[in-house]
Amino acid sequence: MKRLFLLLLIVLAAGAWIGEKMVKDPGYVLITYSETSIETSLWVLLVIAAVGFLALHWAVNLFFKARIPTHKIREWRQRRQQASSQGKTLKGLLALSEGRWWKAQRLLTQAAETSGQPLVNYLAAARAAHEQREDKAVDQLLQQALTSVPQAELAIGVTQAQIQLERGQYDPALATLLRLRRLAPKHSYIMRMLKEVYLKLGDWSSLTTLLPELRKHKVLEDDEMATLEQQCYANMLGNVLPALPVEADDSTRLQALNKEWKAIPSKLSSEEPLVRRYAELLIEAGSEDKAEAFLKDQLKKNWDESLVTLYGQVQGSDAHKQLDTAKSWEAKHADSAALKLALARLSARNEQFGKAVEYAQASLAVEKSTDAYQELINQLLQAGESEQAKAMMEESRNFAMGNLPAESAPEAEQVPAEEGKEAATTDSKAATA
Repeated sequence: MKRLFLLLLIVLAAGAWIGEKMVKDPGYVLITYSETSIETSLWVLLVIAAVGFLALHWAVNLFFKARIPTHKIREWRQRRQQASSQGKTLKGLLALSEGRWWKAQRLLTQAAETSGQPLVNYLAAARAAHEQREDKAVDQLLQQALTSVPQAELAIGVTQAQIQLERGQYDPALATLLRLRRLAPKHSYIMRMLKEVYLKLGDWSSLTTLLPELRKHKVLEDDEMATLEQQCYANMLGNVLPALPVEADDSTRLQALNKEWKAIPSKLSSEEPLVRRYAELLIEAGSEDKAEAFLKDQLKKNWDESLVTLYGQVQGSDAHKQLDTAKSWEAKHADSAALKLALARLSARNEQFGKAVEYAQASLAVEKSTDAYQELINQLLQAGESEQAKAMMEESRNFAMGNLPAESAPEAEQVPAEEGKEAATTDSKAATA
């Protein structure tokens, strides 16, 4: 502060002295050259000379000492462009997250060429264009992304496959994913998307081939994986019969079904959905004896209510033996509503109509179901007990509508077996009609 004050005093003193000299004697200077002459005072000339010297000194320093190379100018321009593109990219990504698709696409595309990471811009812009259903723009932006960053083919392909899946373009998506799988065979997300495409296309054969890889790389949770395997093999089984010629005989149909069944992994061949599906297809193929024997064998290994219900519906060649088999299960499964319903159906098939009514009533006593009500109604109609059948119809309707009271309705009176036989003038289906 003292130095600044002292300097100010010196400047003021010098200015006062020079001012005094300029007033006393301004001087005179004449400069002539050719036909041009310049007249001025000495002091003005000195000021001009001093300013000129300073300007020349500054210019020389600027030229020799502060000269900026060309590459630095380019770097400065690049930094400025990058700063601008970063700002646009940030604004574009914010617009994308806010669902402002048009603004996001415009900003991200503008900033892509000068961005340090053009891939991010192009992929995000493609997503914004997809949300606007601008398919041509999406394809163009993805192509620009690939041109600008060829080494990012995998990332670009994943985005393309995602968009194709969302468009519902499953065949193009399949082609894209198969190409990506060659680039990255162990990529779990690619396998997950490939699984989705196969499901959409109903390509169960290809999905079956993919299942081991899905399990090996733990692409899906265990429960999801188990469900997918069952769904896949169940559909593979279901496709066997439609694929056969119309004129194929029962033997050919059975052979084709057995071949497909044996191709199922052993750990899955005991799963209820697949066992049930195979038994249903055996029935459809005209091999009910095989279905009855197969179900009996499966139920010995693993008791399942839905399979018991199916066992009561299948019509084996020996109805009495089938009924005896079902009766042999009563000791261990006395509280099984499904078994009692199966016994009702098998008893009716053996013309033991009184027993059929008893078993149907017993099934309802354990657990009410529409099927048990219908079976009881059928047997009552067979026995000519129309009033009781009508009461059961009303109760069945209430049950179906959720209006059944907590206490059970009075059970239908037992119909003696002999009386039931005499009343059975038509079969169950005709009576229902």
